[in-house]
Amino acid sequence: MKLIRFGEFGKEKIGVQIDGVNYDVSALGGDYNEQFFAENGLAKLAEFVQEQKGNLQEVPAGVRLGAPFARPSKIVCIGLNYKDHAEETGAAIPSEPIIFMKSTTSLVGPNDQIVIPKNSTKTDWEVEFGIVIGKKTSYVEEAEALDYVAGYVLHNDVSERAFQLERGGTWDKGKGCDTFAPMGPYMTTKDEIPDINNVRLWLKVNGKTYQDGNTANLIFSVQQVVSYVSQFMTLLPGDIISTGTPAGVGLGFNPPIYLKAGDVVELGADHLGESRQEVIAYAY
Repeated sequence: MKLIRFGEFGKEKIGVQIDGVNYDVSALGGDYNEQFFAENGLAKLAEFVQEQKGNLQEVPAGVRLGAPFARPSKIVCIGLNYKDHAEETGAAIPSEPIIFMKSTTSLVGPNDQIVIPKNSTKTDWEVEFGIVIGKKTSYVEEAEALDYVAGYVLHNDVSERAFQLERGGTWDKGKGCDTFAPMGPYMTTKDEIPDINNVRLWLKVNGKTYQDGNTANLIFSVQQVVSYVSQFMTLLPGDIISTGTPAGVGLGFNPPIYLKAGDVVELGADHLGESRQEVIAYAY
């Protein structure tokens, strides 16, 4: 299944996409949140959709899509997880996954605007393959890691490089600004992706392709990442792990290229759909 949420920011209703058409399933009740995933919500949703087949109402064209799940308890990210990306930024290849966090308040819909933060000079893009956790996950082994996954999502890990790298401390301050986590257009359940370790992902700015990678080139695979993160924190249903970005970020060019007001970012991945964000300046 492909799960969507639609409507005004903060007031989204739940839906599904079937054969490219968005349908309203809000009659099921609830939201795509921790409780939904923890209480076997995916199975209940599948049953509801089957029972209502032919009766579901289409979502009107042009209605805003929100993030395909309600605000999770955590957005965990893996840094420098593609060898080519580590090399382009001049960083050493990590011997273990690098973990950082994005603020949950950075989460927005797939086609919402990216706001360049106040005092930003180096706002950058990063297309990523995101993991959506399906049940409480703690100290899991790599071999069983996928049993704890509900599905996957397209993520633009927007980053402010000056905040991230030049202001001291951890990376988090350059990662959690408002609008810095566009996700969607939908969450794809894990049964719909034949090989998660062979998924192409790409990103364009103003029509020019900057990133074109594949999860086959991850240093640490999806299974490894889920298991590894669970050794350090309990992951709750609906939590996100973003697995890192391939080469082609603005920081990696000489001279670097950063986003400016008026730019348009487009990105996509096999099985995860496409998204589009217009870039605007922070309104003082």
